[in-house]
Amino acid sequence: MVCGGFTCSKNALCALNVVYMLVGLLLIGVAAWGKGFGIVSSLHIIGGVIAIGVFLLLIAIIGLIGAVSHHQVMLFIYMVVLILIFIFQLVVSCSCLAMNRSQQERFFDETWTSMSNRTRREMEMNVNCCGWLNTTDRREQFAEEFAFCNAECKKSKTPCETCGNKMLNHAGEALKILGGVGLFFSFTEVLGVWLAFRYRNQKDPRANPSAFL
Repeated sequence: MVCGGFTCSKNALCALNVVYMLVGLLLIGVAAWGKGFGIVSSLHIIGGVIAIGVFLLLIAIIGLIGAVSHHQVMLFIYMVVLILIFIFQLVVSCSCLAMNRSQQERFFDETWTSMSNRTRREMEMNVNCCGWLNTTDRREQFAEEFAFCNAECKKSKTPCETCGNKMLNHAGEALKILGGVGLFFSFTEVLGVWLAFRYRNQKDPRANPSAFL
């Protein structure tokens, strides 16, 4: 059978949905890695990526079931939701790639300032860092934070890295991966919609010839 046939469309749509499931799991995993530090949770954009990953995983399962059974309603729902995911994913992915270090620093600075001293000490212990950022306008604040820091790095000869640098580097890597992966695979969702529309209107050669399609 030629590639434009029913079986080829079915197999292509099934394969594409398996890829979507893997991409959804990848987005969830990388976003969870990006939230590994408690302070990173202040970036709502990462929460949006997790939501996209979950929805993409669920709609891929619906699309896979619809493709296997050639279910008209499920394929229609699949197309509509996939278009919405494409739009949302495109916006979030571009936001991830567009967010620069100064914007990230502003988000994190607000969160660090709102934390209690106890929470800061616990985070310093968990991440093995001291203080926020040792900049010119923060020298006195950093010196005070460093004095009360109980991280393991203070016991070694190696200078402690600031929590700000660790957080920003960690968030920067996560945002680049999320933005790149999300942007690349968002355009494949257009292919998914086209395949589903095409497959939905094809006749199953094994079905009753008088069945409505």
